[in-house]
Amino acid sequence: MELSVVVITFNEEGNLARCLRSVAGVADDLVVVDSFSTDRTEAIALEHGARFIRHAFEGHIEQKNWAVTQAKHPWVLSLDADEELDATLIASIRRVKQGPAADGYTMHRLTNYCGTWIRHGGWYPDTKLRLWDSRKGRWGGTNPHDRYEMDAGARIAHLEGDLLHHSYASISDHVKQVDYFTTIAANALHAQGRRAGLLKLLVSPCAKFLGGYLLRGGFRDGFHGFVIARISAHATFLKYAKLKQRWRERP
Repeated sequence: MELSVVVITFNEEGNLARCLRSVAGVADDLVVVDSFSTDRTEAIALEHGARFIRHAFEGHIEQKNWAVTQAKHPWVLSLDADEELDATLIASIRRVKQGPAADGYTMHRLTNYCGTWIRHGGWYPDTKLRLWDSRKGRWGGTNPHDRYEMDAGARIAHLEGDLLHHSYASISDHVKQVDYFTTIAANALHAQGRRAGLLKLLVSPCAKFLGGYLLRGGFRDGFHGFVIARISAHATFLKYAKLKQRWRERP
């Protein structure tokens, strides 16, 4: 089985080389779909033998579905630029290439947050479906939270190893991303006709914090576990507050 590795990018010069190095031993085709970066993303992609294709960004789901159409092979491994394969996962993918026993494969994702590997609070194992026969599924979900959806009857198996996710280098980066993502999420919910009342604004953030920090053991990750739970609760509040504001602006 031949494998295409597909990565979407925008100004990822700080992450891309690490990602592409990790797939060098499994990729038969390497394609980077970029939404007009202004840094060294293109140069780094070309240095690592990738095909570099520019395409205007219309949304995470839309961009990833379009990127899959650029793959040379039907079997695709989809990664974000801030992700890399660990050694165990590389070995697992090599075994799949010898003859797939399923139509899609999930893998655990382990996230590094401000220098700390986060193993609790709902952040691990954070199972993702990232390796699949593209003829049997497509990207779906609600922007910016995309997920790959296999066709009914497709067989899904799990791979050993971790997808290493290098997320935020600083708390400030996390806060900035929350503002960006909650705007996208609020717009998507508004387009679906969803609403948020006062009770939602009050209860959902509290439930988010308690669920992540206490029920899912975020406290076991120390200071950063608390920070993640607190910012996640704030993100929930912002999402619904922005949704409420959208209805005031465009009823």
